[in-house]
Amino acid sequence: MRLNDGHVAYLGLLAKKDGSRRGYLSKRSGDNPRWHSRWFALLQNMLFCFESDASARPSGLYLLEGSACERAPSPKPSLSAKDSLEKQHYFTVTFNHDNQKTLELRTEDAKDCDEWVAAITHASYRNLATEHEALMQKYLHLLQIVETEKTVAKQLRQQIEDGEIEIERLKSEIASLLKDNERIQSTQSSVPNDDDSDIKKIKKVQSFLRGWLCRRKWKTIIQDYIRSPHADSMRKRNQVVFSMLEAEAEYVQQLHILVNNFLRPLRMAASSKKPPITHDDVSSIFLNSETIMFLHQIFYQGLKARISSWPTLVLADLFDILLPMLNIYQEFVRNHQYSLQILAHCKQNRDFDKLLKHYEAKPDCEERTLETFLTYPMFQIPRYILTLHELLAHTPHEHVERNSLDYAKSKLEELSRIMHDEVSETENIRKNLAIERMIIEGCEILLDTSQTFVRQGSLIQVPMSEKGKITRGRLGSLSLKKEGERQCFLFSKHLIICTRGSGGKLHLTKNGVISLIDCTLMEEQESTDEETKASGQDIDHLDFKIVVEPKDSPSFTVILVASSRQEKAAWTSDISQCVDNIRCNGLMMNAFEENSKVTVPQMIKSDASLYCDDVDIRFSKTMNSCKVLQIRYASVERLLERLTDLRFLSIDFLNTFLHSYRVFTTAVVVLDKLITIYKKPISAIPARSLELLFASSQNTKLLYGEPPKSPRANRKFSSPPPLSITKSSSPSRRRKLSLNIPIITGGKALDLAALSCSSNGYASMYSSMSPFSKTTLDINKLYVSSNYPSKIPDEGDAASEKQEETPPNKQSSEVSVREESDTDPNQSDEAEAETSPTKSPTTPKSVKCKNSSGFPPDQRNGDKEFVIRRAATNRVLNVLRHWVSKHSQDFETNDELKCKVISFLEEVIHDPELLTQERKAAANIIRTLTQEDPGDNQITLEEIIQMAEGVKAEPFENHSALEIAEQLTLLDHLVFKKIPYEEFFGQGWMKVEKNERTPYIMKNTKHFNDISNLIASEILQNEDVNARVSAIEKWVAVADICRCLHNYNAVLEITSSLNRSAIFRLKKTWLKVSKQTKALIDKLQRLVSSEGRFKNLREALKNCDPPCVPYLGMYLTDLAFIEEGTPNYTEDGLVNFSKMRMISHIIREIRQFQQTSYKIEHQAKVTQYLLDQSFVMDEESLYESSLRIEPKLPT
Repeated sequence: MRLNDGHVAYLGLLAKKDGSRRGYLSKRSGDNPRWHSRWFALLQNMLFCFESDASARPSGLYLLEGSACERAPSPKPSLSAKDSLEKQHYFTVTFNHDNQKTLELRTEDAKDCDEWVAAITHASYRNLATEHEALMQKYLHLLQIVETEKTVAKQLRQQIEDGEIEIERLKSEIASLLKDNERIQSTQSSVPNDDDSDIKKIKKVQSFLRGWLCRRKWKTIIQDYIRSPHADSMRKRNQVVFSMLEAEAEYVQQLHILVNNFLRPLRMAASSKKPPITHDDVSSIFLNSETIMFLHQIFYQGLKARISSWPTLVLADLFDILLPMLNIYQEFVRNHQYSLQILAHCKQNRDFDKLLKHYEAKPDCEERTLETFLTYPMFQIPRYILTLHELLAHTPHEHVERNSLDYAKSKLEELSRIMHDEVSETENIRKNLAIERMIIEGCEILLDTSQTFVRQGSLIQVPMSEKGKITRGRLGSLSLKKEGERQCFLFSKHLIICTRGSGGKLHLTKNGVISLIDCTLMEEQESTDEETKASGQDIDHLDFKIVVEPKDSPSFTVILVASSRQEKAAWTSDISQCVDNIRCNGLMMNAFEENSKVTVPQMIKSDASLYCDDVDIRFSKTMNSCKVLQIRYASVERLLERLTDLRFLSIDFLNTFLHSYRVFTTAVVVLDKLITIYKKPISAIPARSLELLFASSQNTKLLYGEPPKSPRANRKFSSPPPLSITKSSSPSRRRKLSLNIPIITGGKALDLAALSCSSNGYASMYSSMSPFSKTTLDINKLYVSSNYPSKIPDEGDAASEKQEETPPNKQSSEVSVREESDTDPNQSDEAEAETSPTKSPTTPKSVKCKNSSGFPPDQRNGDKEFVIRRAATNRVLNVLRHWVSKHSQDFETNDELKCKVISFLEEVIHDPELLTQERKAAANIIRTLTQEDPGDNQITLEEIIQMAEGVKAEPFENHSALEIAEQLTLLDHLVFKKIPYEEFFGQGWMKVEKNERTPYIMKNTKHFNDISNLIASEILQNEDVNARVSAIEKWVAVADICRCLHNYNAVLEITSSLNRSAIFRLKKTWLKVSKQTKALIDKLQRLVSSEGRFKNLREALKNCDPPCVPYLGMYLTDLAFIEEGTPNYTEDGLVNFSKMRMISHIIREIRQFQQTSYKIEHQAKVTQYLLDQSFVMDEESLYESSLRIEPKLPT
């Protein structure tokens, strides 16, 4: 290499500026024993030596290529220099040049020495030299092999030449012998012999037979191969590839429509003078869909090229090219939910909405919306996984691309797991956006991604009089049921109440958006005998009350009436659970942020068991309503632990657990766990998390088994001096609680937010109010509030009456609290329990007093344990309440479980330290378990069948289409609502013993087939063509009325009957059917078509309000797909809770439609006709009748 001083100077400056390693080192040459400090800089493979770091020109340059750098032992020092040498660290650089001496260096820091050695070793390219040497050895070895092969080839050529010479010699000998033979034959007689012709014939026959035998043998070989498993696998493999090509072509076409019909036109519109949308919004909506399209166009062209080289189909290298680029899907999936939010926001612009509808109306879109096209990429990765799964199933293990396909499948599954977590959250957001689009005024709270949809349905809202009293006298009137009907949507944080307008749009009512933080739920209302009589029996015990106390506006009350007790129980249970989730977080937040080193959010973040995978639990990347990662797999013990963990309880988790627990455990085990939590509330938070809860040494001792000094640590504790309670001021001035869980002292409820610890006594427990309430409290006072008066036999009643007369806008006067000698607390409790309306387990009450210093000092230290105990009791009662109200069939079929629950609740009620509200909640649960549910007074299916037996039904002509549609809807819903949700687990309807495992699903299927056969028989029993036409048009009218009644099951019953071969082939009949009827049939068939996994029917179900009868087969298909694709347990024996969650979501949708009944009056004559099977024909008889009516035309 030619190098001058200018080059060296420039490279030296570059090394000082950008060198990978720079610093002072001590240097010693081989002939000079003294050490000199020099400044070194390392640039690529050159080591520059400077006199100091201020030197402009290097004093030396070392080329490190091929050198070796390693640590060197310290030399033996003299006694005087021993201390200084111990602090030095040596290393050497050895060069591969013959005349270059070894470079010895040293540094004072061991870490610095190791870093210099590593950097010089990297710069020496030693690895490359080693690889070069190995390659040279291989090269020499290959040269030897080539020389050997050349020698062998030369020998073989010599042998071939010798053989050719020998062949020529033999040929010449044969030619001479043939000439001699011809000469001998010519001398013989020239007369032809008859034997020669026979021999020729024999030889010809032999030749023919030999050819026939060869062809037969070859044909046998071919046929054997065609019938072989290998050939069958290859045929199936080719078919999978051909199907993959078709699917890829369709997907590329969908992406092409998305880009050319939507993305590029919207980009042009964004550049116009009056843009309906901005470029940023276009990019946010479409993300990287154009890049995805280019990628798949390339992949599709590669697939087509491989198909052209059929039958040799090798695809692994295509996937090798595709896999690294599929990471772009992560960006698409991660931002898909945001994309839909932006699109929904842009649609509020009329110009954009009009433009978008114009684009969607193009023929290429085939009536598909932009949202549909944006969703297609979400399903492409799972489609590739299924395709590769099928390919591997038909690819032999010794196949050349088996390993590559396996690798591609594993990588795609890893990517799919990431996408699955995003999709589950997107589904909830799509539901929220669909509801938000239906509300004309819009609803911003639905754009919150943490807002989880819980349930929806129709309820009747009772108006309030001007004085604030409930007009219960109107509850029974038909006008109220019509005027007061509301569409209600419950979310994890809000309740939305709307009225239904024209065109199916929704309008928010006044105070229609209710924050659940500010709510108090009351399930039973007080009513006098006169009010009960005036309201009528049809609404008895069907109403519930929500008291709303916003922070910045006056309080108000909402009274809603359900259509049945079952529906009321479902609504109140879900609302109560949502409120509990919100307020329990506030309870734990306030209880542990005072005098504690760790607050609750930090505590949850610090608890690795809540988000880190372990041997017995694994998490997905999606968060639940409590902002904690959802469980993917877990052991039964961890699931039970999460059910009773006091820090949070997701509604989704509770519903999923109660729907699916029988798959992996028993009801008795679950109940035993709840009883354990009640009796030992400290175990309601996992032991590994308790250290984070209590920072004080006293609480730490409590955790590790020492007897607690605080009497609140155990359930049996000494009560503080009891307080007498008086009635509070007007409800409009009630103090808002930060929690849903009250604390009782002496049998009365204290507001947790009003308690604190001070050196003088028991005052406010928190330094500040809950984030839900900004009201501050006097430290020396306890405030009391109550929705309803508690009747106490003392002169306090007079004071409370005066308070009720006080105007709402004035502060109520304080009422003194008398000593225990004036009032018996037990008597007060009983009176309050008798007179106060029933509330949810978490309905707050509080008291107000002046003296707060009467608590023993040892109670001040146990506040956190006391809060845990109160929260544990509420958690147990709430889970039981949810279980009993929404899963009552568990107790109806298991008397042992029912008795055990009642026994436990009776034990809870007799606990002397129980809160009044908790005692009422336990009593309500017992009443729910023991009382006979009057239901919704609707006639049962058994009664209808019993009335139809032995009665001759009236003919079809005697019933109107409206009567048939209504009664068919009534029958379909009665059959549908009888299906218990346990039958939806395990694909029992597809097993051999399906009638024993899923009797009600089979009854539903039988009912569907019976109605379908009835319709076909009714049409074909008419000999006259006009009568058949009339019957077809009437049944189509019935189907359209059923569609209006949201009975999509009947729509499919009728359309599938009309599509039967026995009906469909009647050409003369169909020629006379009107065009309007045919167009209506096409519309109904598109609605219930199975195309795209019933996409039109799913959209209709999403936008309709109960009551409704969906097509059960759609849900069974979804459940079968989930069951087939995922096992109940992992290989490690963990419960597949992600699968349980997917099944639970489907069951919850089914049960939502089951719970709301139709208000249709039963007509016996119509149901007798629909259930009459006397004239119904089977499939064979139907086709024979069809042939008799319209015989086949001769061909």
